[in-house]
Amino acid sequence: MFKDMYIDKYEKSPRTPYRMPYIDMTATGRNIARLRQEAGLSVSDVQRIFGFTTPQAIYKWQKGLSLPTIDNLIVLADVFNVRMDDIIVKASA
Repeated sequence: MFKDMYIDKYEKSPRTPYRMPYIDMTATGRNIARLRQEAGLSVSDVQRIFGFTTPQAIYKWQKGLSLPTIDNLIVLADVFNVRMDDIIVKASA
């Protein structure tokens, strides 16, 4: 029964196609930048927290060019004192 409900939800129908959710990378990047600033942290501070040799990954996250890995997302949530869901912006196609 559950399997049928799950499949029905994600199957496309000619009349009512399902809009598959995805992560809005640009909005998520803006969230990361905003939360970093609200936490009073610079990009260099976040770089040091992660032990990165350069800040490039953080800039890419903030610009929406890439997303943090799940492990890094867990750390960001802890550093910003928010839930991972508060960082990620979900949209649908």
